[in-house]
Amino acid sequence: MEIKVLKEVKCPENVIEHCKAVYAKAMKMAKDFDNVDFDLIKTGALLHDIGRSRTHSIRHAVEGAEIARDLGYCDDVCNIIERHIGAGITESEAAELGLPIKSYVPQTLEDKIVAHADNLISGTEEVDLNFVIEKTRRKVDNPEEKVNRLILLHKELRQE
Repeated sequence: MEIKVLKEVKCPENVIEHCKAVYAKAMKMAKDFDNVDFDLIKTGALLHDIGRSRTHSIRHAVEGAEIARDLGYCDDVCNIIERHIGAGITESEAAELGLPIKSYVPQTLEDKIVAHADNLISGTEEVDLNFVIEKTRRKVDNPEEKVNRLILLHKELRQE
């Protein structure tokens, strides 16, 4: 169903393939937990980049949540989509980035699993934490706070 939705909103094929890879990684990560909603992770992971049908900027998370809301997806799915960037975007970072001012930091276990599965997939290939840290350091200003959030998320999800 979700793949059909991605195609209907005209997500590029490489984005769809990436979403499938993130889904596979997220489901593998979720197996380490007893109290996780696998259906929510499946839907959230497959749709996490739906906003890339409109933009490839950082705004794709906000745009994606809007698309999902318009399509009738529940708040939990929309939250996963909106909170999947890195290890989250704080309210002050959102203001600096020109996003609607609020916290985009993953809150639920499902938010965290999808966000970090996305971190650990580059294109369709699985990567390690060091790759993600180096990528973060290259892409953002003042990266250490973001790197620390990544490391904490990695540990919280028992990936190390």
